[in-house]
Amino acid sequence: MFETAELGRTLDKARYERRVPALRTELLALQERAREARLPVHILINGVDGAGKGETVNLLHEWMDPRYLSAQAFGPCSDEERSRPAWWRYWRALAPKGRIGIYFGNWYTEPIVGRALRHLSREGFEAQLTRIASVERALVDDGALIIKLWFHLSKKAQKDAYRALLASKRTRWRVTKDDQRNQRRYDRFREVSERAVRETSTGYAPWSIIEAGDERYRNVAVGETIAAALRERLDHPPPARLSAEQRPPPTDGRTILDTVKLSAKVPARRYDKRLERLQGRLHAAFDELKRERRSVIAVFEGWDAAGKGGAVRRVTAALDARDYRVIPIAAPTDEERAQHYLWRFWRHLPGAGRMTVYDRSWYGRVLVERVESFAREDEWQRAYNEINDFEAQLVEHGTVLAKFWLHIDQTEQLRRFKERERTAFKKFKITEEDYRNRAKAGRYVHAVHDMIERTSTDLAPWHLVAATDKRFARLDVLEHLCARIEQAL
Repeated sequence: MFETAELGRTLDKARYERRVPALRTELLALQERAREARLPVHILINGVDGAGKGETVNLLHEWMDPRYLSAQAFGPCSDEERSRPAWWRYWRALAPKGRIGIYFGNWYTEPIVGRALRHLSREGFEAQLTRIASVERALVDDGALIIKLWFHLSKKAQKDAYRALLASKRTRWRVTKDDQRNQRRYDRFREVSERAVRETSTGYAPWSIIEAGDERYRNVAVGETIAAALRERLDHPPPARLSAEQRPPPTDGRTILDTVKLSAKVPARRYDKRLERLQGRLHAAFDELKRERRSVIAVFEGWDAAGKGGAVRRVTAALDARDYRVIPIAAPTDEERAQHYLWRFWRHLPGAGRMTVYDRSWYGRVLVERVESFAREDEWQRAYNEINDFEAQLVEHGTVLAKFWLHIDQTEQLRRFKERERTAFKKFKITEEDYRNRAKAGRYVHAVHDMIERTSTDLAPWHLVAATDKRFARLDVLEHLCARIEQAL
């Protein structure tokens, strides 16, 4: 695959100076079109050390409008980054719609270096490549353009480049001892890199190999490759892609929610003692989890007025306030709408020894956004797989994930609505939107059924809570959360 990038192509100074002005003008015009189209563009810079990747990133800042361009260089993980799933730092750095992000030392670097140095098994390497392809597919499906540039040098050209840099006091700092050690492993790095490029060069995010031996040729090749990708994407937007067929409602009219025994109750006289015992159990389990530097995520979904807030308060009452955050999810802000819908949830993931409680969550994409048509059908259909992959990353990192659906019937919901309207300090909880959602209960039931059926996995199962009796619901939530943590320990 890399042989064609070792042909020794060059570009003389006169031809270079003739081509660059027109290329810069076109790049600026395409960048403006991308901004107007709210197209997020992600440019990945990878390749052989010494191939001029850093110089090219600097040049792109000179050739394009830097106000709408951001460059991110990823080095070794910090303690904060290691305490969260591997993709946390990449999601947080993604350029929003209308901007161009350049990512140096990105999500390909760690698996390639790890495999080349044999710190990563073959199976682990393949798993990371599969994950990369999955995330890139999700970004492209959401409307992003991914441009992947691999800078290539032959073994001799890399050695010559290092020799030239080391010969000058002004540039020798750019060649580290690690660079020199890795140069001696050139063949191993080439083998691993070629495999990574071959397996992740897809129709939706292909690799472009840049012959980097000649600086002028490299610069023009990079500019023309970016211009061609932008032009093609802006002139021919891809059609919406469905990931699965929409399933019809169950034939007999029964759904998964019909399995919940809403009559479940706890006598008032038993509630306080059980609550105290379960909160003590949760506190002890979470303390042990903290010592192992692991984290917890609790997701609360359910009908309006089902008692999510009350259940959340009984959970947090068992914890030190410094150890948890409650994230109430409302309509996305302008900043959040400019990103993939999962971005705002990635940014709030807990670090080691912490818990994040989501009062409503990423499941809004397949519930309210589906029912209210805030998301297109292709968007919410894809979301099931995207969510399963997201949650798999959390659990594989060691995060304990507990998902709760609090269920009440329509009669109980209406009773609670009326009670809120009659109670002065509860009136703020009831809005016209609650009644609008209630009018679409049938559509929501179908959406909830599909959600549970498609996203209740072995790694992240749903727990359905009978919430007619609030005392029972709160104890059930605590008991299940304790069990999830204890099972993980």
